Order: sequence, then C-alpha cells, then structure tokens
Amino acid sequence: MPENKTKPTAHSVAAFLAAIPDEQRRQDCAALVAMMSQAAQAEPKLWGSNIIGFGQYHYVYDSGREGDMMLTGFSPRKPALVLYGLGSGEQREALLEKLGKFKTGKGCLYIKKLEDVHTPTLKKLIALGVKEAKKKDQPQKRA
Repeated sequence: MPENKTKPTAHSVAAFLAAIPDEQRRQDCAALVAMMSQAAQAEPKLWGSNIIGFGQYHYVYDSGREGDMMLTGFSPRKPALVLYGLGSGEQREALLEKLGKFKTGKGCLYIKKLEDVHTPTLKKLIALGVKEAKKKDQPQKRA
C-alpha cells in the first residue's frame, strides 16, 4: 500500500515561520502554534514542506490501509491559513456557527486572518479535533 506523502520532518518550524514575509501572518501563525501546542500537548513539527503539525496518532482503515497523521495542524498558505483536524459532527457544526468569517474545504478550514474569527471558539474546535483524533489512535499492525 502507498505511504502517506505528508510526514513529520526534522526541518525547523521556527525557520519556516521566520521566512513568512507578512508580519501579520507570522503573528497569526505564532498564535496558532500556541493554541495547537496547548491543545495537543505537543511541540510543533514541520510535516512535509509547509504544514505545521502537533502530536501524532496511528490510524487503520477497514481496508487495511494504515498510517500516521498529526492530531491537529495548519499551513500558512498565501491566500489563507489552512487548519486541519478540527473535529466533525454536530459539535463541530455548532462551533462553526459561532466562529466568524471562514471557508471550509475537504477536511479543512480556511481563515484569512485570526482577527476574522472568535478565538475562544477556535480553541474549542482545535480541542475537539485533538480529542477525536486521539480516539482514533490504534496500535500499529505492521512492524
């Protein structure tokens, strides 16, 4: 079975964030690092070339495919901050109604800048996602 392309790397998160040209985007990223580190109780790691992830869990699908994924994370893309692992279901939908200005994609949330959203609600979404991801954590089947 194919391996995940997005994996944790040894590259410096601090160097990656320092290279972001926009000061406001760097500040928003620093705030997200603090929120996600606290929720996941984990230090940030660079996953692939441009995703900052926190913590890790192992998943196994019914099909037998398995792999590792971050508990939560984000990517500071040019058009928006892309947030990953923010929960699902009715609880997520209720929180999204209170969040503010955002767009959603397949499994992610797009925010132009943090001032567009209600920070306490965002923290709850992050915590929800971490809690759900930890429930999915399974022992590895293969050595």
